[in-house]
Amino acid sequence: MEDRLTEIVSSSRGRKGDLIPILQRIQAEFGYLPEEAIVKVAGLTGVAESRVFGVASFYAQFRFTPMGRNRVMVCRGTACHVKGAPRILDEVEKAIEIKEGETRQDLEYTLESVTCIGCCGLAPCIMVNKEVHGRLIPKEIGDIFITRGECDAG
Repeated sequence: MEDRLTEIVSSSRGRKGDLIPILQRIQAEFGYLPEEAIVKVAGLTGVAESRVFGVASFYAQFRFTPMGRNRVMVCRGTACHVKGAPRILDEVEKAIEIKEGETRQDLEYTLESVTCIGCCGLAPCIMVNKEVHGRLIPKEIGDIFITRGECDAG
């Protein structure tokens, strides 16, 4: 990891103005921003660690923990909300045993709520990896995860 971080930061010549693109490349490479990446970026750019962390934590695009193999997104858009998204989210949290914004310790699932999946006609809906499940009722949620077993990432 150390060598790869050095390579990524060095490709931008370590300029302070390149901080966000550097962090984006690191996250693209590792899937998140490991703590040692923050330290390395600070050291190679001359930006204080607290500043690097401050920039990274300001933007929602950056993650400080690895993503699970299966990304579960619960739509919280207007159509989904009106048709029961809060109850759907509650059931998903029970089914995969984590709360919104968390990743399971075994890295099997990451649970997020999103502004819109773009399937308003299927409200309420969730997306597991690239698979949309729509017109859901709370009692169907457990079946999605039981029938998937340990989901195939994809």
